[in-house]
Amino acid sequence: MGEPSDKRPKIDVDECTGCGLCVDVCDKEALDLVDDICTVIKADACEGCGDCAEECPTEAITME
Repeated sequence: MGEPSDKRPKIDVDECTGCGLCVDVCDKEALDLVDDICTVIKADACEGCGDCAEECPTEAITME
């Protein structure tokens, strides 16, 4: 698991396929699928670990 940081996930909606792997790996429940697109739903819960970005098979998530 990644270490907490000040970075937060940024989702490229054109690259997201809605597979949900990022949602499954986020133990803080900061992400969810909205209209089949990964969305940060609890920004304050996100610790910036980057696990979601690492899990994304299309590299639609970057940490910024």
